[in-house]
Order: sequence, then C-alpha cells, then structure tokens
Amino acid sequence: MVTLPATVDISYRRTCCHMLKKIALTACSVLFAANLMAAPDKATHVVLDTSFGQIEIELADTKAPVSTQNFLGYVDSGFYSNTIFHRVIPGFMVQGGGFTQQLVQKPTKDPIKNEAQNGLHNVRGTIAMARTSDVNSATSQFFINTNDNAMLDNGTRDFGYAVFGKVVKGMDVVDNIVNARTTTSKGMQNVPIDPILIKSAKRVD
Repeated sequence: MVTLPATVDISYRRTCCHMLKKIALTACSVLFAANLMAAPDKATHVVLDTSFGQIEIELADTKAPVSTQNFLGYVDSGFYSNTIFHRVIPGFMVQGGGFTQQLVQKPTKDPIKNEAQNGLHNVRGTIAMARTSDVNSATSQFFINTNDNAMLDNGTRDFGYAVFGKVVKGMDVVDNIVNARTTTSKGMQNVPIDPILIKSAKRVD
C-alpha cells in the first residue's frame, strides 16, 4: 500500500476544496441566472379611488407599452384627480378620464399610437383607450368593458380599441357605476345624473 507524504496530502486536500468552492459558486450563478430568466417582471397596478369605491387595475406593460406609459403619465401627474365617469352604458362600458364635474374637457398631451393589434381583447373587466373616429387619437380617456365587446377588437369592424389592462379588484364597483341613472347634458348622452368622481388615481405595490 502506497502512502502519500503529508505535504502532498495537504496540498491535494487544498486543491479539492478550491475546486469544490468553484463548482459551488458556478452552480449558484447558474441558478441565480435561471431565476432571473424565469421570473417575469411584476405588472404595474393602479388604483382608481372613486366616489363609488376603489377599482384596482393591472396594466399590460409588455403587450401595450405605449398605452400603459401614456396612462401612467396621466396617473403620476395627478391629471385624473377630480375627473368623472362621464359616459356609462349598461351592458357595454363605463368611460372616464377626460372631463371635470362641470363637463369641461381637460387639456391633454398629444395623441398616441393605437395598439389594438396587441392581441388583447375587449372582454369584460378590461380597460382600453377611448378615441374618436381617428384611429390614432387616444389621449387621456379610457373605458372599462362591463361586457364582452368583441366588436371593439382589432379587425372586427375597424382597427379597434387598444386594451392595456384589466380590473383585478373592484369590478362590483364598476357594475354599480354602469347602472347609474343617466341623462343628456351639454350635448353629451349617457351622462350620470349624479357625478361619479375619480377622486384620485395612484400606483400601488
């Protein structure tokens, strides 16, 4: 039986320990990188605090980057504070984000590109950009679908309306809003008789 000298044995053990440490560090690095790749970015959430209660919205940051950044710009600036839901139609949607309680339209930033081709559909509970007949005319106004409105999707009747998020809490609040009594005021139809206020809009964790 051959016995290694003590000096060789110590050197051998040191080499083995060093190699094991390198292997362990490499394994940790691989696992860390895998976790980073597997973990999706957390979606941005916004809470609309209304006179009917709170509505929490999860934004589709990745699929609708232009619309979400536009919306967040208005949120962060406080633009939506003290605006109203000025148009509510049962079985269809509630629309807001552009008018004061006196039905005065607020000045906005420039219109944005329509992202209706992003693959998201106008189903119940989704939020989408409101616009005029001009495809790329959306600014601050949005609507929340209270029904599945496939006719608003891209390619159904026209270019469509860009969905950029969904309600994750407070859909009961939206349902109460859509059933509010309405009238025609200042040439606008489907205006709630009693103003439904968006007191604030803020990002939440």
